[in-house]
Amino acid sequence: MRLLVLLILTLLLAVPVAAQRTPFPAGTVEIAYGNDARQRLDFTPAASPGPPLVLFVHGGAWSMGDMAMAGHMAAHFHDRGYAFASVDYRLVPDANPQLQAEDVAAALARLLAEAPRLGIDRGRVMLIGHSAGAHLAALVGTDPAYLAAHRLPIATISGVVLLDGAGYDVAAQLRYGGPLIRSLYHRAFGDDPAFHARVSPIAQAAAPNAGRFLIFHISSRADSAMQSARLGALLRAAGTPAEVVSVDGTHAEIFRNFGQPGHPATARTDAFAEALFAH
Repeated sequence: MRLLVLLILTLLLAVPVAAQRTPFPAGTVEIAYGNDARQRLDFTPAASPGPPLVLFVHGGAWSMGDMAMAGHMAAHFHDRGYAFASVDYRLVPDANPQLQAEDVAAALARLLAEAPRLGIDRGRVMLIGHSAGAHLAALVGTDPAYLAAHRLPIATISGVVLLDGAGYDVAAQLRYGGPLIRSLYHRAFGDDPAFHARVSPIAQAAAPNAGRFLIFHISSRADSAMQSARLGALLRAAGTPAEVVSVDGTHAEIFRNFGQPGHPATARTDAFAEALFAH
């Protein structure tokens, strides 16, 4: 029971409560990208035509959370002139992380298929994910199979921003994590080593990859720091630009406070996006 309580508390720290949620900007619409009730996204158009697209993948230990968590991020990127989408995906235990990554790719494919109607630039796309969502964004950005299922090259993704993920090496979390981490990862990923490798971005980081990566980790979180550094090194070895940045704060704050003045990850992300979308 104590383990269950700790697990629930950990999950709640990663998911802002409803009272903290910011409404999405006016004009936001819901778009379905599949037949399941969870296969949908909120799309916020930009004020001007032809903007870049930022697609956000929420966290929640692969088993909770929803697209409505990202209203503050939608507002921030909308203010910067970008189109923004926050994606829901099927959750554990109904879908494993491989199926969740397939959902993220399907959501992006749907948006790009609708690019003329939505007024977005298909050539300028950035993924951003937090926690479990960082793992999924990294997986879609390193394994070409997910977008290839929709006849899209992985180069479709101009860049990827990861906010304090730690699932880049699933086997390491299951081997070296504490009891809570091992329980959480076993529930999400099961016990098949071949599957663990298949859904670990570090095992997929050989070229080709998305265009470039910006990888944040919380300075006090050892597993995120170690896995972020390793993923960054493997990406660079494959010829993919990847910057790893340590920031102070907590796992929840790096997402919850995104866009606020002085937030350590916001300015770096904005500069990354500006350079990414310069053409």
